[in-house]
Amino acid sequence: MSRFPCLAFVLPLLAFAVAQPCASAPVAQEEDFAFEVGTEAYVYAFPMMMMEMTRRVSTNVESPGVLAPMNQFAHMRAFPDHKFRAVVRPNVDTLYSIVWFDVSEEPLVLSIPAGTERYHMMPMLDMWTDIFASPGTRTTGSAGGHFAIMGPRWSGELPAGVQGIRSPTSMGWIIGRTKTNGSSDYETVHAIQDGYGLVPLSRFGRPASGPPVGRVDASFDMGTPPLAQVERMSAEEYFELFAKLLVENPPHEMDWPLLARLRRIGFVAGETFDFSALDAGVRYALKRGAKAGLELIEDQAQKGTLVNGWVIKIDTMGTYGTAYLQRANIARIGIGANLVEDAVYPIAFLDDRGESYDGSRSYRLHFAAEALPPVRGFWSLTMYDEEMYLAENPIGRYAIGDRDRLRFNEDGSLDILVQHEPPAGERRSNWLPAPPGRFDMVLRLYWPRREVLTGEWVPPAVTRIDEGR
Repeated sequence: MSRFPCLAFVLPLLAFAVAQPCASAPVAQEEDFAFEVGTEAYVYAFPMMMMEMTRRVSTNVESPGVLAPMNQFAHMRAFPDHKFRAVVRPNVDTLYSIVWFDVSEEPLVLSIPAGTERYHMMPMLDMWTDIFASPGTRTTGSAGGHFAIMGPRWSGELPAGVQGIRSPTSMGWIIGRTKTNGSSDYETVHAIQDGYGLVPLSRFGRPASGPPVGRVDASFDMGTPPLAQVERMSAEEYFELFAKLLVENPPHEMDWPLLARLRRIGFVAGETFDFSALDAGVRYALKRGAKAGLELIEDQAQKGTLVNGWVIKIDTMGTYGTAYLQRANIARIGIGANLVEDAVYPIAFLDDRGESYDGSRSYRLHFAAEALPPVRGFWSLTMYDEEMYLAENPIGRYAIGDRDRLRFNEDGSLDILVQHEPPAGERRSNWLPAPPGRFDMVLRLYWPRREVLTGEWVPPAVTRIDEGR
């Protein structure tokens, strides 16, 4: 008999105990990887998901009006008000001329009449929210022209005088803007809007015909803002819809490294994705990843270059490269942002004491005479409530800027008064009404001068002028 009779029983148990962690380690590693990639994928997909939900809400009608079917202009004939919920942070400086396009079958020709002296721009966004072209005052001047938006797979010849513009995705968004100097200017701007043309290539140069009737999809949620629709999606809904959208709207070439990581969890761009077919552990990891990805995007809202309480984002705006988190953040807080050469949007989140804005307090934004916003176009300061929509107020003033009848101080400086209650007397002309609760403001600088883009000029701090609570 062995001198150590117990070893025959103990050693196999030790071997089993030691082996178990090693057997489960690959599973844990796979789930950890799926969580990590799921977080990255949620952030990566977010702009396209926002675009799709916004497209559905914006085109689910039979005929053009404030909304329009695909491949037709929706001309805004008046500024939006606090009831407008189609996009976050809308502007009240320009009248929009908006097109959601689908060029999967043939190009779409955009025509801008020659002699359009009024400031205008027609930025074109792919489904990733990247601007791939921006005809308008800054780029093409007042010469106008015909611009054929071509899909990523289209090949063919264009008529003489038509300039081709390649869209990286089959669907996309034109967010046309025409400078508008208040409601008294509407009639003039309407005439300019009516001059913008849009036809399929096969109809270009032929007699005009009535636009086709749009198809209404009763399954689309028309009552919930696009942002809320995206944020409420389950991980399964989110990733499966994203996979469908990628079929006609391919990734950018620089996305290869992230796409390679997605392949390792069974997500292949251009192919269907069946969430239910995944391993239970991977499904759970992707659900966690989706939640973490949304939290990551939300956390970026007040990040950027913080100067005087303003978050200023100049780098990678309008075109984002692989700055996926920046792109997702902009899609959430201000989808449709322009190229910085066209417009810069400092956002006022904090007052001079480093505190958030509240309608129970009063504030002053003071521009020195030699430091007014430097722009070639125009500037405005717009008020938004805590949900990032226009703030309701008794005089219907959602923004204030250089086209308003402002009262300057004797030394040429300018004070904008920001508060819930109206100021007394002549100061009311410089009043930007605030909601009773939390808010923030966006300073829009159209066609900014060089000193804005280099950071030589930054907005001054917004000063709290009462003790508040």
